[in-house]
Amino acid sequence: MLSLKKLLGKDDKFFDLLEAGAEEAKASVDLFSAYLKRIASNESHASLDDFVQTRRKEKRIRHLMTEELSRTFVTPLEREDIEALSFALYRIPKQLEKIVERLSIYPGRVPHSAFARQAELMMQAAEAVVFMVKQLRGGTHIEKIREANDRLQYAEGEADKVMLGLLKELYNGPYDAKELVILQELYEMVEQAVDRCRNAGNIVVQIVLKHS
Repeated sequence: MLSLKKLLGKDDKFFDLLEAGAEEAKASVDLFSAYLKRIASNESHASLDDFVQTRRKEKRIRHLMTEELSRTFVTPLEREDIEALSFALYRIPKQLEKIVERLSIYPGRVPHSAFARQAELMMQAAEAVVFMVKQLRGGTHIEKIREANDRLQYAEGEADKVMLGLLKELYNGPYDAKELVILQELYEMVEQAVDRCRNAGNIVVQIVLKHS
């Protein structure tokens, strides 16, 4: 059994910040899912404020992490790993904010059904990331991390398949050139959000393997 706290120290503030970052990343995914549901029910587009606030919270967490790293000599994880994971988590809400910004100015009817499955997979991926990050605090069996990472990799793989199907439909559908370009970019941005979750999970796996 891996015990990172036992091996590398007992300072919880870094784990607190990493877990807070993971939770904010998941919060942004929750907001995106709710946003799509409002679009599907023909409600007016939601304000971007919630997404902006979530991204700002994540940014503040990163700043706090940088400050703690600068004043702490011995850290419970390697500094580069803490930085890499913190940045990977920050990129998730940042990506979701960009997507909603684009959707809010899209002149046509937003194809909610095209994003619904991706949003579901994004939720699965974000939940796996939160679980994996929380395992770092007290140590974990490598098997638990691998199981969670398997769920994460499955979600990312399914997102790739959905993306391919959407592109096939787009290329063969009755879209003009401008609409095709806009929708293709939106589809790619949503798929990239799932990739952001996968990247964060990969960093957790690497950290755990270093100390297993």
